[in-house]
Parts: sequence; structure tokens; C-alpha cells
Amino acid sequence: MEKDKKVIFSGIQASGLLTLGNYIGALRNWTKLQADYDCVFGIMDLHSITVRQDPAAFRKRSLEILTLYIASGIDCERNILFFQSHVPAHAELAWTLGCYAYMGELSRMTQFKDKSARHAENINSGLFTYPVLMAADILLYQADLVPVGMDQKQHLELSRDLALRFNGIYGDVFTVPEAYIGKVGARIMSLQEPTRKMSKSDENPNGYIAMLDDPDTILRKIKRAVTDSGGEVAYREGKDGVNNLLGIYCAVTDTTIEQAERAFEGKGYGDFKAAVGEAVVECLRPVQERYRDLSNNKDYVESVYRAGAERAGRTAAKTLRKVYRKIGFTDR
Repeated sequence: MEKDKKVIFSGIQASGLLTLGNYIGALRNWTKLQADYDCVFGIMDLHSITVRQDPAAFRKRSLEILTLYIASGIDCERNILFFQSHVPAHAELAWTLGCYAYMGELSRMTQFKDKSARHAENINSGLFTYPVLMAADILLYQADLVPVGMDQKQHLELSRDLALRFNGIYGDVFTVPEAYIGKVGARIMSLQEPTRKMSKSDENPNGYIAMLDDPDTILRKIKRAVTDSGGEVAYREGKDGVNNLLGIYCAVTDTTIEQAERAFEGKGYGDFKAAVGEAVVECLRPVQERYRDLSNNKDYVESVYRAGAERAGRTAAKTLRKVYRKIGFTDR
């Protein structure tokens, strides 16, 4: 990877179905970055095993996510698309960086506290060292920019701290990554608990719209979405459910809140929800059609991730060799 453009690194865990929130908040935005940046997009399957996975379902879901990357418009020739587990340097650099990370800074990570509370029966060391692996993911590719949400800001700060710490000891080794702040868009919330982000790990299937939900399912979920006791379609404080649906409608139709409010002025929640549902169906239709085509061409999908792993591996190996040489390991 030549650094004639800035490098962006991002990825999605291979746990749970990708949702409308993943599409609007990540995949659709990634397609807009690929013209101006060298992009590395991973399926972060190593991160996924901090929670127990059913092997057959895990394998199927990982391939589904990769296929959805391509179906969403991410160019596999222009960008690197790969499975994290196919590039051993991620695990190797994670171990190395772990020797430069402090217990105190890892113990302050809020995601470790949250996940430990949710999975009290399986508080494994991977949950604790997860942010170090994330730092390795980013630093391996000398990423300049990392798109992050609020829940990942701490992890990016750790990546920066580790890069600066290592560089301070051994010289200029890692690019110190910055947060990529793009155009602020809608934050897609749960349809059933609109104060929480829409999540692919939500135990209530009515809380999220999966990218591969069929039109009838999408319409039904939107129809069941929580609103409030009023009837006005307007963006107001305390109207979390209506605000969320307005945000979804504006995101998939590329309109403003003001335009949407005018469009639904005098109409009730029934008409509003029907329109939101139809808009979501139309937004996802081309992605789903492309996904079905790709699913019938498994050889092509396999060629994409094999080529992606080879390209990712070359860049990662270059960084790892530099790290190992600085530390003093004997050359292979």
C-alpha cells in the first residue's frame, strides 16, 4: 500500500446480523470514502470470539458480512477487504503491544465493564485485552484515520497512546491515528428502546432492522416501533421514538428533518410509519438484490477475501518486520 493517499481503517465484528444502523452509519459512508482514501475494511472475526460462537453459524455470518460489504458498493479492487483471522500479524502485534499496555489503562475501558456485566459467566482475558488487539488492527496498516463512534473513542485513544509510547522508545515506527469525523448523520436507535443504539446483538428482533430483512418484515417492524401517546409527527425533546423514525426516514431519503415534518404535517403515525417502512425497503432493495447475485457466485466472493488477505498480509508483514527489528528479535 503506497501512502499517496491517507489510509483509513475500519471494520465490523462478525457477531450478529448487520442492521440498518450498520448500513447507514458505516457501510454507506465507507463507499463515499473510497475515492479519496486508501481504505482497509476488515471483518473482525478475532474480536468476535470473546463471546462463545456456534462455529457453523459464525462461519456463515462472517461470509454474509463480507458479501454485504461488496453488495453495499465497496470496491474490492480499490480497497482491501479481508477477514482479520486470515492475517496472523494481527495476533502477533497484539501480543507485542500488550507488553507495552498497562493494566490500569485497560481496566478503565468502559466496554470491558459493560461486557463483563452482560457476560458475567464468561469474563475472559480476551475481553480485557480486546482494545490492544484493536490497536494492532489499526497500527498494522499505518492508518492515518479511523471512523469511530462514541463507544470506540476510548479504544482509539489507547491506540494513539500505544503508538506514541512505542515511538518514544524506538523512534518513528507507527503512524499515530486520528479520529475521522465525517458528516454528522442520523444515529439509528432501537425501534423498541429508542434511547439505545440499534444493535445487531439485540435479543429482541423487533428492535432492529437487519439489512437482509424482507420487505414484509421491515414494514411490520416499523409498524410496531415505539412512538408516544401524541399524534404529531415532529422532532421534539422527549419524543424519542418519533425522533428516531424521523432520523431513519431522512437518512434513507436524503431529506432534512424540516422537509420530513412538512411532508407529514397533519398526518398520523399510521401514515408516517408506512412511509418510513416503504422508504427503508427501497433503500435496501438494491443492496439485497446485489447480495443475492453475489451469493450465487461463491467462487468470486472467495477470490475477493483471498486476494484481500494477501494484500493485507503484505502491508501488515512490513509493519511487523519493522516492529520486530526495533525490539531486537532475530530476523526470520
